[in-house]
Amino acid sequence: MTAYRNLFWSQWRPVRGWFLSQLLLVASLSWTEELICKQRGDPENPSLFQDGDIILGGIFSFHTNYAAHDCWKSTIHHFSECSLNFREFQFAQTMLFAIEEINNSTDLLPGISLGYKLYDSCGSIARSTRAALALANGNEIAYTPSEAPCVSPAQVQAIVGETSSSPSTAIATVIGPLNIPMISHFATCACLSDKTKYPSFLRTIPSDYHQSRALAHLVKHFGWTWVGAIRTNDDYGNNGMATFTETAQQLGICLEYSVPFYRTDSEDKIEKIIGIIKSSTSKVIVAFLSHKDMDVLIPELSQYNLTGYQWVGSESWIVDSQTAAIDKQHILDGAIGLSIPKAHVTGLKEFMLDVKPLNVSGSEMFTEFWETLFNCRLKQSESSAGADRECTGHEDLTGVQNSFTDMSLMPIFNNVYKGVYAVAHALHKILSCKKTCNNTVKLEPFTVRFAMHSFKSTMNEVYFNVNGDPPAKYEIVNWQPRENNIVDFVQVGLYDTTVPAGKQLNWQNKSLIWAQNSLEVPVSVCSEKCPPGTRKVLQKGKPVCCYDCVQCAEGEINSINCVRCHPEFWPNERRDACIKKEAVFLSYEEIMGALLTAASLFGTCMTAVVAFIFFRYRKTPIVRANNSELSFLLLFSLTLCFLCSLTFIGRPSEWSCMLRHTAFGITFVLCISCVLGKTMVVLMAFRSTLPGSNVMKWFGPAQQRLSVLGFTLIQVIICVLWLTISPPFPFKNFKELKDKIILECALGSPVGFWAVLGYIGLLAILCFIFAFLARKLPDNFNEAKFITFSMLIFCAVWITFIPAYVSSPGKFSVAVEIFAILASSYGLLICIFFPKCYVILLKPEKNTKKNVMGKGARAASP
Repeated sequence: MTAYRNLFWSQWRPVRGWFLSQLLLVASLSWTEELICKQRGDPENPSLFQDGDIILGGIFSFHTNYAAHDCWKSTIHHFSECSLNFREFQFAQTMLFAIEEINNSTDLLPGISLGYKLYDSCGSIARSTRAALALANGNEIAYTPSEAPCVSPAQVQAIVGETSSSPSTAIATVIGPLNIPMISHFATCACLSDKTKYPSFLRTIPSDYHQSRALAHLVKHFGWTWVGAIRTNDDYGNNGMATFTETAQQLGICLEYSVPFYRTDSEDKIEKIIGIIKSSTSKVIVAFLSHKDMDVLIPELSQYNLTGYQWVGSESWIVDSQTAAIDKQHILDGAIGLSIPKAHVTGLKEFMLDVKPLNVSGSEMFTEFWETLFNCRLKQSESSAGADRECTGHEDLTGVQNSFTDMSLMPIFNNVYKGVYAVAHALHKILSCKKTCNNTVKLEPFTVRFAMHSFKSTMNEVYFNVNGDPPAKYEIVNWQPRENNIVDFVQVGLYDTTVPAGKQLNWQNKSLIWAQNSLEVPVSVCSEKCPPGTRKVLQKGKPVCCYDCVQCAEGEINSINCVRCHPEFWPNERRDACIKKEAVFLSYEEIMGALLTAASLFGTCMTAVVAFIFFRYRKTPIVRANNSELSFLLLFSLTLCFLCSLTFIGRPSEWSCMLRHTAFGITFVLCISCVLGKTMVVLMAFRSTLPGSNVMKWFGPAQQRLSVLGFTLIQVIICVLWLTISPPFPFKNFKELKDKIILECALGSPVGFWAVLGYIGLLAILCFIFAFLARKLPDNFNEAKFITFSMLIFCAVWITFIPAYVSSPGKFSVAVEIFAILASSYGLLICIFFPKCYVILLKPEKNTKKNVMGKGARAASP
């Protein structure tokens, strides 16, 4: 082994010495020369360029179909492999128009010429990033001393573009640390408002945060709570749909499905999306798609004849005439959505139609554009393969009808135009331009970006908020088909976020056309609205918009859940609102109240008539024989009894509740006391006729008055105690009737109420016993007989009153009490006084002392 090792080193020494000598030679030469700085990889050349004092960059997707062919690597593009995007060419032309207009202006950047370098991203995010780095770094080879770093200032002061959100996020991520401001005219992703990630990004189109919310409010406005959604599978569609979904949930809108789509998707994936749409029950589709994806999706939808769906579109495609031209099967007829407000750039159309391919820098791109536009081969060009004629480059564009001459995208052109002017105004401010500009100021992208953030121009309506976004305003557009397959994009409303919430959605007085040319708003709900009186019960495993309707309990109205009405309220007939219950009480206006009132007044009048008769014939024997003083006091108390029944009629109040029971108790005791006094007078009078009896001297008129006063005073004391301890009070009874409130007087203390009634009953029973004992005394006109009968009626009425009062609901219990008062009062009046009145008025011959006393009898005079 040692021998082999020695042999190896003996052979390696000459080679090693030669290698080291060559390495030292190269090192010595490199130290003596300057360091060369050059970009690694293939250089990136702009598609369009023009020199100027200050250079602006631009990135536009002039070509598409990049996935199939590397279009940008070809010096001469082949039309069969790559297609030219006239829309992006329009954006580029707008930028050139704005630069030319600024260069010709004496008010903006006087003495300063703007140049440009426009790159073709070919629809590739990677290509966009390469173009952005080329604009930042440059392609020139630079020589620098060995001690200096290999750096150079940025080639451009600002970049206009990209059109889409995903390329814009990539570019903004790359150039953010370099502080080069980037102004997009059509990148709407809300994610780009995050200044921590994209500090140098600005745009002249509103963020999708506002558009997504506006679309959700638009859907809610038409009552669509069950919708489907298709979104572009990139930053634009995914972020926009995420905000829409969040807002929709807050507004009670449910998504039956939300599927991503991209124009490069396979046939199987497209068929799966179409299958989801066909099997769905929702009739509204929210399409948050780019115009490129929409152009690919429409033919697929047409192939399966998916008509009858109401489309709600984002600003990317809703006013795109090219999208409308592709829709041959009228899939999108009646579509509604949001668009950028209309705008007009004076002179831009004439500028675009006056373009000539041989008069501009970067004529290779213009040559391709011209040959594609006229399908010809320009002289001294071999790029138009298959062209059947030769063109000069001076053809007239005014008669050409294609997407390049279509000015329907003027609002987006205006965004490009405003973006260029925003940069120009920022440069004008930095260079302190007045009549001339200060050329000695060293421009840095950071200062340009800062100046643009603080810039505001009302002339061109260009200004940015702290997130680099403009104010959000959208027109609400409706697709209305006309003859010859022409679609009018009719503005029917406006959504303005600069006004207070609740007033942002404004509609114009214009008729709308819906899917399949219907004039009626489509219905798209998972479950029909629950009828009044029912509540929602969510269906298991489904969104909140899908539910069954279950009957609400009695006294409840329907809402998200059944809600019980306040005790003083009751559901209306539709059972969708609570209305105040009707207050029920015994009133004078109703028939029962009027009849009881009439009976009370009639009894009062009858009592007054009897009193008048007794007063008129007060000196006749029959009146004198029956104790006229107690008779008049009894008539007075009966009058009060009839009148106290009126206190039970009408709306209960605090005073009426206390008055009705106490007045009734005291007047009836007064009445019964008088009857008891008359009974005792009759009984004692006849007992005094016995030999040796001296009873009447102890029960004379004074004692009669004291007995009435004493009996009545006891009732007064009971009533005072009742009113002091727990008086009656007005009470709302919600239990007896479900849909009405019974206004009644609560007893307060039931003991007090039953004590009042019990004392009346005790006196009535005592009076009945005394009268019963005196009923057979020898007298032609024995008053005890009539008192007995009246007390029998009185006791029968009040005995039957108790169960009737307890079992009667509401105002009927009051009516029962009034009836008992009136019946017992009429019983006393009729039984005691009518027979006497009959004799006084109709049988005056019997109204004699002899006839009243009767044979063998002796009556006591009063």
